[in-house]
Amino acid sequence: MKNPILNEVKNLVSDRDITLTQLTAKMGERLGRTYSLASLSQKLRNGTIPYHEIRLIADILNYKIIFYDLHKRK
Repeated sequence: MKNPILNEVKNLVSDRDITLTQLTAKMGERLGRTYSLASLSQKLRNGTIPYHEIRLIADILNYKIIFYDLHKRK
């Protein structure tokens, strides 16, 4: 079974009309080191991608991660 984060990132990348390869290149630029597609794919498949990398992906794709309190009443 695929990890849901893999499908989510694939959908977000597709919505921005870039490839995972382009995303990894941009991640490498921002991180100042080589970042491979194989590494990203493995982390997404295994569900082991660190939160700071998810934040980086969101930033590159121009998304904002928001935590919403489901118990808070209006």
